[in-house]
Amino acid sequence: MSSIETRRQIVDVADRLFYAQGYEATSFADIARDVGLSRGNFYYHFKTKDEILQAVIASRLAATRDLLEGWEQDADTPQGRIRRFIHILIVNQTKIMAYGCPVGTLCNELAKLDHVAKADAVRLFDLFRDWLGRQFRLLGRQAEADDLALHLLMRSQGVATLATAFGDAGFIHREVAQMEAWLDAECPPAADLSR
Repeated sequence: MSSIETRRQIVDVADRLFYAQGYEATSFADIARDVGLSRGNFYYHFKTKDEILQAVIASRLAATRDLLEGWEQDADTPQGRIRRFIHILIVNQTKIMAYGCPVGTLCNELAKLDHVAKADAVRLFDLFRDWLGRQFRLLGRQAEADDLALHLLMRSQGVATLATAFGDAGFIHREVAQMEAWLDAECPPAADLSR
């Protein structure tokens, strides 16, 4: 395996472990064990856990940008694209019920730790906020686009938190339906100015 592939594997494993166990609870040894590297070989790629965290955040930012670009291509209307965001709760419901939202859990943990990387992690939310705001502006809601984007982010985070607490997939589906009804009320399909 090349050095680039090994580094990518370390980042992928660290991302999974940070999500499932938390950043603070995950050790170098945990990551090295799951990757199958000796600690000496591991240190060749990353000297500190903070370096790995920065690589995980960079990887998540790239993956989020790719996800949003995919939604842009897959859905013809801003409403359809916003629905893609809402439905991410259903697409990821098993992981969400087990561990929470990967963005929310990381941001919360880093904030509690007052970690230097907390602002970098918040950039993940910024990507969703800016993207949702753009969709609402395309729906003619220029003045309140950011408020609507934040409302939807807040609601999805609340759903993820409660889904983790209750382990109730039915709750996720009911909340997704209510979020779609809210979207239809706020931005009726006839108001879609992008068509």
